[in-house]
Amino acid sequence: MNAHYQQIAHVIDYVLAHQHEQPDLATLAAQVHLSPYHFQRLFQTWAGVSPKKFLQYLTLQHAKAQLAIGASQLDTALAVGLSSSSRLHDLFVNIEGMTPAEYRNGGQDLTVDYITHSTAFGDVVVAATAKGICALQFIESSTDALTTLQAQFPAATYRQQPHPHHQALMAFFEHASPTTPIHLHLKGTPFQLKVWEALLRIPEGQRQSYQQLANRIEQPRAVRAVGTAIGQNPIAWLIPCHRVIQSRGLLGGYRWGLTRKACLLGWEAAQQLDDHPTDL
Repeated sequence: MNAHYQQIAHVIDYVLAHQHEQPDLATLAAQVHLSPYHFQRLFQTWAGVSPKKFLQYLTLQHAKAQLAIGASQLDTALAVGLSSSSRLHDLFVNIEGMTPAEYRNGGQDLTVDYITHSTAFGDVVVAATAKGICALQFIESSTDALTTLQAQFPAATYRQQPHPHHQALMAFFEHASPTTPIHLHLKGTPFQLKVWEALLRIPEGQRQSYQQLANRIEQPRAVRAVGTAIGQNPIAWLIPCHRVIQSRGLLGGYRWGLTRKACLLGWEAAQQLDDHPTDL
């Protein structure tokens, strides 16, 4: 799956740079040295929809339409007791903030177990303390895993081995409904934790602006601070910071790259369809 993602990402990167040219199927296929037929099959297998349909989800028009209705859709979901239409209801994700003692002096009293895992959007490193998942981050290769973690807790003790908390994420990686709660053990200020919890309530396949998220946490003037908290989110994909975009419909920033953000947004939108057309 990761090998497929690398090819898809290369094409999406090309699309983002040539949106106004509206590249056709043959042009996209040529970017990864495949015939149009084989590229169509590869893309359909990965995304569940045709390249043409997928690229519609990356247009400014689509993004602006989602921003216009996003708040009302979320209000409706909350009113009926569901914070998200995604497979990960936020009640299945429990966030516990670390105490100052737990991350004092670079986390010298923490023991962190970590593994690497291949996902539909690239390799990730998954790390857990005794209390829960403390990091889920995209990496370029398995050799980057420990370096990525040490940047967060330089003095912690690291062990490359499975942990029971890792298992709770497996259903998420396989796009299945969770059977047990996922416990997160995160280093963050009260404000950051509040923003990360709010991110869990953005439905899969939808987008909100930084301003809308600031309004959601009842701090409408804290847009810049909200953006900073989003950028420091240590849990990729699961805490969906990729679903927050600029008010103008532009993607904005993303800690793990705009190409991956576009892939995540387009893929999630595709999963919400009842029918998956194969035409270009």
